[in-house]
Amino acid sequence: MDKELRFIISGGGTGGHIFPAVSIANAIRALCPEAKILFVGAQGRMEMQRVPAAGYEIKGLPISGFDRKNLLKNIGLPFKLLRSWAMAWRILRNFRPQVAVGVGGYASYPTLQVASWMGIPTLIQEQNSFAGKANIRLAKKAARCCVAFEGMERFFPADRIMLTGNPVRKQMLETALTREQAIASLGLDPEKKTVLIVGGSLGARTLNEAVMTHLDDIRHSGVQFVWQTGKYYYESVMAQLAQLPAPDNLKPMDFITDMGAAYRAADLVISRAGASSVSEFCLIGKPVIMVPSPNVTEDHQTKNAMALVSKQAALMVRDAEAKDQLIALAIDTVKDEAKLQTLSQNVLKLALPDSADVIAREVIALTNNHPK
Repeated sequence: MDKELRFIISGGGTGGHIFPAVSIANAIRALCPEAKILFVGAQGRMEMQRVPAAGYEIKGLPISGFDRKNLLKNIGLPFKLLRSWAMAWRILRNFRPQVAVGVGGYASYPTLQVASWMGIPTLIQEQNSFAGKANIRLAKKAARCCVAFEGMERFFPADRIMLTGNPVRKQMLETALTREQAIASLGLDPEKKTVLIVGGSLGARTLNEAVMTHLDDIRHSGVQFVWQTGKYYYESVMAQLAQLPAPDNLKPMDFITDMGAAYRAADLVISRAGASSVSEFCLIGKPVIMVPSPNVTEDHQTKNAMALVSKQAALMVRDAEAKDQLIALAIDTVKDEAKLQTLSQNVLKLALPDSADVIAREVIALTNNHPK
């Protein structure tokens, strides 16, 4: 191209926002190696470490979210927003991007709002099936709204919506291991069905309680369980198991480094319903029982899960019911070959591959809309 391309990518706060942001940046760089990319995040949030580790420069804004538990902490929010608007204006003025991309998270709101005030084309990427309030507001001025679920017209202008899916971790799709090799790498029995339980890197207390409550059911199930407890819970879990006759067919791990191998080994997955995880299950065609976290804004994990459940592409157990029902349902499901096949076939129908590349091409195309 005959012009220097410059892009702002803003957002973060959680891995579910950061990973898509970095994936889009990598895809832009693959298409336009000379493009300049600057990230804008929230001071003190994980993007301030994760983004530089991925090889990109990042600027931080003093923005934070609304604290629903301690209302007094919100007194300073208007001042933080004013400072963030001012800092975003300086960043945009100095960097001179042709397009600003928002992936959700605290910093994306002031950054993209200022970009739209300055006449810079904006693109938002909404990971969830229930849009966040910031993205709903930003969509009114956005040139494009890239979404991962159908039916998003209730949040965004229909003529600007583009169904792209969510960028996912490539190691999930590109693992060269066969199922037998993956089973061997985890020290499992190739003759048994395998259930993988993951609650995120820090774990999920509800999932852990469900396992600990039903150790005898697991022991006599004839099924093997790989259980990522999360680093936060691992020591206490192991201390409890040491006091009990822990089942031989239960393999607790604090953190699974090679999730591609773990998914390949599993016949059934139990997971929270974060947007990135949902997209991964669609792409790998893995049967899943989702236990949506109740501790997220707008209960969007339940809505993510229901987008699959409504199409017979996943099963769901509510968090409040998981301790009693989850393990029994998992054992019954993993032994039902017809059910596993139906879930796998249906979830594959919802897959949207190459999301990062599709979004990157759309971002680059928007440079033609930038004012001279």
